Amino acid sequence: VQLVESGGGSVQAGGSLRLSCAATGYRSSRYCMGWFRQAPGKGREGIATIDTDGSTSYADSVKGRFTISKDNAKNTLYLQMNSLKPEDTARYVCAADSCAEVQAGAPKHWGQGTQVTVS
Repeated sequence: VQLVESGGGSVQAGGSLRLSCAATGYRSSRYCMGWFRQAPGKGREGIATIDTDGSTSYADSVKGRFTISKDNAKNTLYLQMNSLKPEDTARYVCAADSCAEVQAGAPKHWGQGTQVTVS
């Protein structure tokens, strides 16, 4: 099982970015997937999850600005981030497991992450 993120970068406040997470070694349609982030000096924060039936949930910090989605045909997870703020600066990591594990912040499978910097 491998998860590889892409799409991070530097953007000005108010801008947008779209992160991708390509999954190999398993069918993403069978797993709950999520996005987490960790800013320097802070703990890891779960920000969005998507279930096998497509239902989604978001942390209050990103609700209304970020959208999680996935393309099962491409085995790829996405995070559309709009109205970015400096406090969104962090390393963003995708993860996969059962929904109980993802929502508990303890999924089995993790990507390496991609850096997002908002100035």
